[in-house]
Amino acid sequence: MTGLSLKKKAAYISLAVGIGMFLSKMGAYLITGSAAIFSDAAESVVHVLATSMALYSIIISSRPADDSHLYGHGNVEFFSAGTEGLLIVIAAVFIIYTSAVDIISGSHLKQLNTGVIIISAAGAINLFLGFYLIRTGKRTNSITLIADGKHVLTDSYTSIGVIIGIILVILTGIEIIDPIFAIAIAVNILFTGYKLIRESIGGLMNETDKVLLSKIVKKLNLMRKDYWIDVHQLRFWKSGDRVFTDFHLILPYYFTIKESHLEEEYIARQLESEVPNSEIRIHLDYCTEHLCKYCSYEDCEVRMFKKIEQNIWTEEKLIGKPLSPATHIS
Repeated sequence: MTGLSLKKKAAYISLAVGIGMFLSKMGAYLITGSAAIFSDAAESVVHVLATSMALYSIIISSRPADDSHLYGHGNVEFFSAGTEGLLIVIAAVFIIYTSAVDIISGSHLKQLNTGVIIISAAGAINLFLGFYLIRTGKRTNSITLIADGKHVLTDSYTSIGVIIGIILVILTGIEIIDPIFAIAIAVNILFTGYKLIRESIGGLMNETDKVLLSKIVKKLNLMRKDYWIDVHQLRFWKSGDRVFTDFHLILPYYFTIKESHLEEEYIARQLESEVPNSEIRIHLDYCTEHLCKYCSYEDCEVRMFKKIEQNIWTEEKLIGKPLSPATHIS
């Protein structure tokens, strides 16, 4: 099964389960009158809306690049994740409002045992669904599925909180515990919504992914050849499940165009094996005599100076400027 098929399958499963969870939780709310259960049901509404958008964004992001979108349509997934976060925040605010009304006017709870059974089953289903969506999202590099999975896990944790609150009400008979727990749950939901919005903004702003940067730098160091004199101005950004990477590579000035491009193709293949769905662009520069002191290429027949300084390829070095001015050839 292809990555796109896996993403669509996961999104359809999430949507179907979301609708089922909403119907069961609303049924539990109508039976019990619990504000905490209502808060759980409200989050399921968000789940259905967000998953519908996630499915749409997966379909759009899978479209190939065209004349109006030369880098493809992958960034729509960041919009989807951000919208899901916004919907979560709206749901949390609504839950806090309705719970505050219940605290002021008083709750009227009934058949709480039935409510516990329904919410327990819903929470267990969502727990498995959440881990499935996150695992599939990581496997297919889909921020949309990861965001949806995190939301579903939050829904599951919300259900656990609801169950604890209802059990406390059953044991103590203090009904005000129910809306207080609902507010506590809403605060947790707010935090999840904020994180999703923050991550989507970071993606749209091409915020540096430190984990991915470390992976690329480590791979370049592992396959480094002695005549790769310097790498600098390393840049990368993500669009959906694709990663666009470019950097400058300084080679000996007497390398032919063919030799230089063979190095470029080798690097692209190796990096793509480490970072799937990559598109690599390397700007080839040639060396000057000022770089001899950094060069490890012992077979160089035109060396002007011995190597006297180390050129360590750290993350800070590779994303920074070159060792000294070099001339661009490709």
